[in-house]
Amino acid sequence: MSSARSHKGLKGEPFSVRFTLPTDRVVQEEARRTHRSKSAVVELLAEEAVRMRRFAGIGFRGEDAGRRPWVIVSGLDIWEIVQMVEDFGSVERLLAETELTERQVRLALAYRESYPDEVAEAIAENRRAPEEWHELYPFVEFSPAA
Repeated sequence: MSSARSHKGLKGEPFSVRFTLPTDRVVQEEARRTHRSKSAVVELLAEEAVRMRRFAGIGFRGEDAGRRPWVIVSGLDIWEIVQMVEDFGSVERLLAETELTERQVRLALAYRESYPDEVAEAIAENRRAPEEWHELYPFVEFSPAA
């Protein structure tokens, strides 16, 4: 999440918050499970909520350290749709040759506008050469693409 992650050292003014007991229990359990402070858990949840509100139609999924935004109903992460736009060469061609809707594609592109580093990083990782993956993970065997 580029904006939040690239400004990690920058913090707003501290403030106090009191949750209802059920919410506090959930936050406490999440902090215990992820080995993070309650503050870090609440910050991540707030960041995701803000993004989902700004970009209605996205959600977040994945493991704690690797949570990533996806376009709900499409089954695809934001970066995957953006990469498809790049690979297809145009939004129009992508829409004509897939079952994605214009709204889904525009949503992914709008998200990229706000978080370009985050999306570019995910695309770059996906485009690593097999040799680079093998160097990182020598035990993995790659099958040639069909």
